[in-house]
Amino acid sequence: MEFPAAPARRGLVPWLGVLPSVFLLTLWIPPTTARFAVVSTSALEGQDVILHTHNRPPNCAGFIWYRGDKTDYNHFIASLTLHSRRSVRGPKYSGQETVNLDGFLTIRKVTLKDTGTYTVIAVLENSLREIGCGQLDVYRPVSVPTLLASNTTVTENEDAVVMTCHTDASSTNWLFNATSLRLRKRMKLSQDHRTLTIDPVRREDAGNYQCKVSNPVSSTESAPVELDVKY
Repeated sequence: MEFPAAPARRGLVPWLGVLPSVFLLTLWIPPTTARFAVVSTSALEGQDVILHTHNRPPNCAGFIWYRGDKTDYNHFIASLTLHSRRSVRGPKYSGQETVNLDGFLTIRKVTLKDTGTYTVIAVLENSLREIGCGQLDVYRPVSVPTLLASNTTVTENEDAVVMTCHTDASSTNWLFNATSLRLRKRMKLSQDHRTLTIDPVRREDAGNYQCKVSNPVSSTESAPVELDVKY
């Protein structure tokens, strides 16, 4: 039996091996505190990722996974019937995905193209269904940033210094002598936190500066730049 196209009307869900080709299911919306969902996940490019579900309903007969927030055939990845362990693949199956017996979706060696919304339907033995959605975000590891200073030898209370962190990472923080930089009134960060201005410089500002960059799955630091303050 072929996997049929998912009907557009709410409550109609394709299911193979457990239900007829088109079967009217009752939509059960659980309490808000126990809503079935896909656990949103961040991953590093090239990793194997498991999309877990949260608040899985009891007595599941099987699971149907979709790419995106629509449950039509064009977005269908794969399904698994639990009692027969029969798996069916759809147009969005890429060769990377597996639905396991817990209803989770494994995606092997994720790429940036795998970023997006995923939807799962849990089909229950009493012909009810629950639908859950979640987000997968895939990132490349951040590259080591380059920290440059307008001057590294300055005179106290006379000179200013501007340090710029060259990076394409989404988050930038600053270190002073290998610990988090505590901003003083004379220090100013640009809106994107990639430029640090000290004006004027004082002797307590002498030391090693670094910028630390990160995304949700990786982080790295620049080589230190030593600031020498003459007085």
